Amino acid sequence: MHVAPVGGTAVQDHVALAEIELCGDLIIAASAAREDRLSMDCIDEVLRVAEEREESFGG
Repeated sequence: MHVAPVGGTAVQDHVALAEIELCGDLIIAASAAREDRLSMDCIDEVLRVAEEREESFGG
């Protein structure tokens, strides 16, 4: 049996952690929504799509 050593050898995948955080944000928004489904605009807002576009294109 192999047991991971103790002492901070865990590897963090920052992309995966960011995706998990965004999924959590979507779940929270969906649970708070007054409608059955989130609109595409609402999803974009939760995922901060406009902010990403501005950063990517220097806006």
